[in-house]
Amino acid sequence: MSAAGPQGPPVAVHQFVPTLNPHDATGTHTLLLRDILRGAGWRSEIFAEAIHDDLAAEAYKHWMYPDHAAEGDVHIYQFSTSSAVAGFLADRAEPLIVEFHNFTAPELFAGWEPQTEARAARAHGELTLLAKRAELGLADSHFNERDMRRAGYRRTTVIPVLVDYARVAAGAAPDRRVAAELAAVKEGGGADILFVGRIVPSKGQHELVKALWAYRRLYDPSARLHLVGGTSSFAYLKALRGFVHDLGLADAVRITGEVSDAALRAHFAAADVYLSLSAHEGFGVPLIEAMAAGVPVVARSLGAVAETVGDSALLLAGDDPSYVAAAVRRACADAPLRQRLIEAGRRRVPMLSVDAVAPRVVAAVATVAGSPR
Repeated sequence: MSAAGPQGPPVAVHQFVPTLNPHDATGTHTLLLRDILRGAGWRSEIFAEAIHDDLAAEAYKHWMYPDHAAEGDVHIYQFSTSSAVAGFLADRAEPLIVEFHNFTAPELFAGWEPQTEARAARAHGELTLLAKRAELGLADSHFNERDMRRAGYRRTTVIPVLVDYARVAAGAAPDRRVAAELAAVKEGGGADILFVGRIVPSKGQHELVKALWAYRRLYDPSARLHLVGGTSSFAYLKALRGFVHDLGLADAVRITGEVSDAALRAHFAAADVYLSLSAHEGFGVPLIEAMAAGVPVVARSLGAVAETVGDSALLLAGDDPSYVAAAVRRACADAPLRQRLIEAGRRRVPMLSVDAVAPRVVAAVATVAGSPR
């Protein structure tokens, strides 16, 4: 255990991350944790292999760390993908905490993105490599913790990912232009089904399109599907657009790309139901964001989904389109069920808030870094 001397500076707990991006869960978590660590009394900076232009003032390149190193430093690695940062940390001697946000299994990219498939395979090796010297493994979920255990991490604990759910909460100001566009479309009738996440095969956007096709034929011919998020698989995005066109759904499926927080609030405000058919989730931040926005959640129970939502969502055992469509119909048309889901979601969100999670993070880090001065 490391600790600062009585006259010396406080121990530094620095974070390392593959990419610091303002629009993903890992980047948001890293920034929030930096502020928590500083607030607890530790010095803390962020070092990354890649830094988004909007966050250039918030971090240093990982190779610059030796210029900032000091005796007693502790490192936290935010592990979400393969990165040169893993090898960099493996060769250093500072006490290491690995926080695991999981990564998509290589086989889920097979046939789509060979380079991404290879990168996911490398990530598995890097997770095992860092297990050899990590003093603590932090996992967003028990699902992630099991992967850490299998990779050889000896001491682990589960602490939810840090997210500012207030950014999408009901009542927060939306993007006026996007809100007006969504309201205009809604005037024609029909349910608005929302999914937020990267457009990649593992997120199952093609299954969502199938479900919409079934829902429109069985229940609501005017229903729409909104797919919000950027992509790291352009082959899949191209195929998805073609699939939408072939099913005659070009006017019913809106693929927005990456959006601002204000635009995201507009989408949640307009949604009648949040639907997730993802094949792999290490936590699932948008599930809780939907609850914070007062949107009932219907989700396939794979990965960490069930433990993330608790009793606050309608969980599905499969992704058959007619089965999914029936569940969406219940969430839209069964008023008592809909209200129960909304109320349960609102109870769930505070359990995963920054205020609730921060003390647990500080306590876990202190087992390696010692109490901050």
